[in-house]
Amino acid sequence: MIPLPLARIAEITSGALSGMADPRAVVRGPVVIDSRAVEPGSLFVALKGARVDGHDYAAQAIRAGAVAVLATRPVEGPSVIVPDAAAALAELASAQIRGLPKVTVIGVTGSAGKTTTKDLLARLTARIGPTIAPVGSFNNELGHPLTVLRADADTRYMVLELAARNIGHIKDLTRIAPPQIGVVLNVGTAHLGVFGGKEAIAKAKGELVESLPRSGVAVLNGDDPLVRDMASRTDARVTYFGHHESASIRAEGVTMDVRGRASFTLRTPSGTAHVSLKLYGAHAVENALAAAAAGYELGLPVATIAAELSEATPASRWRMEVTDRPDGVTVVNDAYNANPDSMRAAFEAFAVLGRGRRRFAVIAALRELGEEGPALNTELGRLAGGAGLAGLIVAGPDAGPVLEGAHEAAQAAAGLSSGPQQPGHGPQGASVPVPPPGAQVPGPHQAPPPGWHGPQGDVAPQGWQAPDGAPMPPGAPQGPQGNAGPGWHGPGPVGPGAPVTGPVAGPPPVGGPPGGAPYPQMTRIVHVPDAVAAAAELAGWLRPGDVVLVKGPRAMELERTAELVLGGAPQ
Repeated sequence: MIPLPLARIAEITSGALSGMADPRAVVRGPVVIDSRAVEPGSLFVALKGARVDGHDYAAQAIRAGAVAVLATRPVEGPSVIVPDAAAALAELASAQIRGLPKVTVIGVTGSAGKTTTKDLLARLTARIGPTIAPVGSFNNELGHPLTVLRADADTRYMVLELAARNIGHIKDLTRIAPPQIGVVLNVGTAHLGVFGGKEAIAKAKGELVESLPRSGVAVLNGDDPLVRDMASRTDARVTYFGHHESASIRAEGVTMDVRGRASFTLRTPSGTAHVSLKLYGAHAVENALAAAAAGYELGLPVATIAAELSEATPASRWRMEVTDRPDGVTVVNDAYNANPDSMRAAFEAFAVLGRGRRRFAVIAALRELGEEGPALNTELGRLAGGAGLAGLIVAGPDAGPVLEGAHEAAQAAAGLSSGPQQPGHGPQGASVPVPPPGAQVPGPHQAPPPGWHGPQGDVAPQGWQAPDGAPMPPGAPQGPQGNAGPGWHGPGPVGPGAPVTGPVAGPPPVGGPPGGAPYPQMTRIVHVPDAVAAAAELAGWLRPGDVVLVKGPRAMELERTAELVLGGAPQ
């Protein structure tokens, strides 16, 4: 931060000094909104939230070394009293930028990938000058000015992430720190219910390119039609990134390794270079191209860009973090947030990373989808239920549509239905013999009768119930109350229409019934109330070599699930 005396801060924010504040006392930073982050020389901004009022921590901040408190009412200790603390914070940040004329501001927005792209781009700009970038996803009306206020006289590049919860939000952020370069990644389904449609989302994201000066550069995803059309909304120079030949910065010959990391040839107008990403998932290529395009516009050589992209590892928490436990279980923690697009990308990456291994997933119902929420969550369930998982845990509230879609897809993937099976109707074209007349065909709550052949040679899933009087698979040991023994028993008494309340403890079954015909395996699907319960359920399923994906909306805090599965305490 540029050092400022309290008198100047009061002038910038239209505030009044209070609490015997010394007008000559100098704030040297940082500016913070959490009293626990106060350092000697800080300015503590007291914000009133739904559950916590920062004014209650003013005295604590002063004792920790804060020079003063930016507040909306008198507090114990030196303060600057303003009508609106958030607005005053924005004014202070705007003044900071005006005092740093040598800083180049780069804004990044999009429905998905903002944080990863920001981290990659900050790595590139650091090669050519001191750089400031947000910690994690500080991208709203509070995080944005707090990031700006970290800059000082040495700062040359400021890479900022801009989020929108409604029309006009990005425009407001660009007024705080006017960008010279604007990067737009994509227009997806995040906050669909808030905006009401993708066209409205595009309108909001396009506010970034509208703010650019004629001397600036708009870096646009040429593969996304709604982003490509934003070129008409700016007087700045436009450069496109993507996979299509029309993009000046593009990826050619993309391949994926066994861990789901992409390699490709980075092509630019002045040459090519090879990139091997350490980031997981094919969607990381789009983020890397966006960062490369902005870096290229700043004058970085293509070889330097490729080298930095190839060395980059996840810099922000809970975004495709891949960790191997000592027993060989791999946990993919992508729990920072989720929307329909990022869910699809995560499952695509997970399919590659988990190939040949038993795969499990912990997810939760998506939020802020408006009227389309139930349909999109049902589709999420179908995505997960049809992903070939050994087990799926759906955590938290409003899980009905997800569970419905998951059960539907899991039954279809196992080649099961409520009616007779026909030859060739199994997954992947496998042949399913037609049962003899009068034979019962397995439905969602039934165990397959002896002699019925499933398409993949797997045993029937745990938790299935056999109808009254139905024989168990040949040689299967019998359990109490007529349930089958290990590998075949259900959670309750066997009988017509008996409810399936969930799986029994232990991992999903493997192999086939002793001496019997193979049966199809269906994904085990359960619902739990929260992240901690998800970890407890998962602990009974996992064994060495398995792989787990954890992903859901931020409010579910599913990162706690990943941390507990990895053996640590939730953070």
